[in-house]
Amino acid sequence: MNSSLLALLLFIPLVGAAVCVLLPSRLAKGISLVTTLVGVGLAVLLYQTFEGADSDKMQLAWALPWIPTYGIKFGLAIDGLSFPLILLTKIMMPIAILASWGEERRLRAFAVCFLVLDFAMTGTFLATDIFLFYVFWELMLIPMILLIGVWGSQNRIYAALKFFMFTFTGSILMLVAILWMFLAHQTQFGFFTGEIAQFSKVLFSGTPVFMGFSSQDFVFWGFTLAFLIKVPLFPFHTWLPDAHVQAPTGASVILAAVLLKMGTYGLMRFSIPFCPEAFVKFIPILSTLSLIGIVYGAWVAFQQTDMKKLVAYSSVSHLGFVVLGLCALNREGLTGSVLQVVNHGVSSGALFLLVGMLYERRHSRQFEDFGGLAAVMPRYALFLVFVACSSMAVPGLNGFVGEFLILLGSFKAKPMWAYIAVSAALFGALYLLVMIRQVLFGPVTSGENKNLKDLSFRDWASLVPITIIILVLGIGPNVLLRKINPALDSFWKNALEKTTVKTGVTTMNIKRNTKRDKKV
Repeated sequence: MNSSLLALLLFIPLVGAAVCVLLPSRLAKGISLVTTLVGVGLAVLLYQTFEGADSDKMQLAWALPWIPTYGIKFGLAIDGLSFPLILLTKIMMPIAILASWGEERRLRAFAVCFLVLDFAMTGTFLATDIFLFYVFWELMLIPMILLIGVWGSQNRIYAALKFFMFTFTGSILMLVAILWMFLAHQTQFGFFTGEIAQFSKVLFSGTPVFMGFSSQDFVFWGFTLAFLIKVPLFPFHTWLPDAHVQAPTGASVILAAVLLKMGTYGLMRFSIPFCPEAFVKFIPILSTLSLIGIVYGAWVAFQQTDMKKLVAYSSVSHLGFVVLGLCALNREGLTGSVLQVVNHGVSSGALFLLVGMLYERRHSRQFEDFGGLAAVMPRYALFLVFVACSSMAVPGLNGFVGEFLILLGSFKAKPMWAYIAVSAALFGALYLLVMIRQVLFGPVTSGENKNLKDLSFRDWASLVPITIIILVLGIGPNVLLRKINPALDSFWKNALEKTTVKTGVTTMNIKRNTKRDKKV
């Protein structure tokens, strides 16, 4: 069973999609929900099976020959970097299906899009072959574009095309970098391979090849730009608010909870291990963009009067924290980034879910159309305040642990980073408190709001699991950390073994932080 567990996790959604195609359309919702719940069950089994002590190694490997002439395989495996993201994907999928339960248009196609998206996202995190990774990376664009462009709001076509143009541009750059690495490996080792682990062994010459940039610099930016667009990091974020605002609720939940996390996963899986010297070299650029994104995202979110846009811009700010944690080049920053990827996925997904519930009842997301909902929908108000507190990083909830570790790691690397990030975090509290005050409190200003129904059973089924996760990760983050700590311990060590940069403040910080981490 263990050897085939990853294959089951991957292919069950595809089987569910095939069943949806074969059976009557009216059954599509139920089939998609049951299929994703099976995925949750398999994720629980994966949690029990995954060996935390060996999370720095690939586990449960499963592979088939694909293009043997070029050493390309259909290979799956999991380690400490992909493990939390697989759990996040499988948990959020049935919640997204429940959030979309009110959709009545083209039910079969709608369900198939979600299940194919589940298949592609799972494959992206499990792939051990770089070409297989790229296939899954591209495949997941298709169902998401359809979900936005077919089932979205009024300007859905514009949002879908903008999403496509940004992400496809990044994909082309990444493909060029992949082919460069593929040929470089064959030149150095005498054989072709698509194994991701083998590519980290490729050595680059530091000799400039164009305008002072080395070959490693070009490969680094080929990968990194693709991932920064997906994060998205300032200034590559402009597609995100449009996509979120126009997407149906279920698609917004998955976009925020899982798809954006593929950008940070790519940085940790490819950009840093493949090109560590280039990463160190360009940390000033990446950290500056991260800090701008943190401040800019929070400030623009503070200006919003549309709840969905507010949550979208808050994601730009929160994910800037994640990239900043990686730039800190220490254990605290890395641990905080990995935790915050999961925490943001849960919290932002829940916020989009709650905004969608209100839109389903009132067909508006504007602050001015609400007020006094705490008296009309007290249970809804309780969950909205709770999830907002999670997003604000209130101690005892999941957001606090990750954000605290990122700030600690940033302070160890460069105190000024932490000072700027903390000031932006204050806006994170302000814009959410403003939303809560205007939507939930005060008098009921509109007659249409007086008869709004509070949470249904379906709403409870979506929100209770998220609430439990927020509490568990806030009170006992070791539930997750003990499964991934060895992977985090070895991450910088393995990456920095190839680093030959000998001078500069950044490299001195790496050496100093590595010594500190050993003491810890």
